[in-house]
Amino acid sequence: MAECILETEKMVVLQAQLGDWDNLNHLLVCKESKKAVIVDPFFSEYWLDVCSSNGWELEQVWLTHSHWDHSKGIDGLKDKQVWVHRDESLRGWNGPSNREWVNSANTSVIQKIGSLNFEAHCTPGHTPGHMTFIGEGVVISGDCMFLGRCGRTDLFGGDIMSQRHSLKHLRTRLSLVPGNWIVLPGHQYELSDGTNPTFITVESLLSDNEALKALDDDETWNSLEFLSFDDSLAEKARREKARVDVE
Repeated sequence: MAECILETEKMVVLQAQLGDWDNLNHLLVCKESKKAVIVDPFFSEYWLDVCSSNGWELEQVWLTHSHWDHSKGIDGLKDKQVWVHRDESLRGWNGPSNREWVNSANTSVIQKIGSLNFEAHCTPGHTPGHMTFIGEGVVISGDCMFLGRCGRTDLFGGDIMSQRHSLKHLRTRLSLVPGNWIVLPGHQYELSDGTNPTFITVESLLSDNEALKALDDDETWNSLEFLSFDDSLAEKARREKARVDVE
């Protein structure tokens, strides 16, 4: 069930945890125009029904990145503006997106939905063209940055140094926004204090996120256990890289 986690004079934000990987989907609605954007949809029909029942027009889809669990729902949304960064093609993405961001790493462009304005930041590391959206009181960080840590960098197209640069970029940017803005990640993971929220404030993120706190020390950064895993996904990534290297 989608939950309203934020409502301001300009915007409504709904959050729902969907799919086998418990993805956090986020719907942003401009109250003035009644236009909406869904970020990383897992089920297209689910969000079309939510919008229809509330009188909202689902106009756009924004992908933080092109991993299957974040892009599955766009098959049913091909008639919308489906946005993804061009560099996701470096890990084999070929659609069905129909709009592209082309800004370079650790820069941003303005992305609009109705009268709402967001900064669309290219934050590679988890994937080559990962995006993070900042504006209107929210930060949608996908798998680049979770609430207590960051995304892994050992999947095909991932890069540990790019991830570190992206997190430094985001730390600098977020230090300039109000501390009560909320951070919305792509997945829910338990924090070090034992709590397991689906969003926290920017102030809490900047003070407690383990990955952000490790950025300025090489030894601490390289010792972070969540940057890579010895699992089937890592093995698949190694095979994909070997295949590309041969070609």
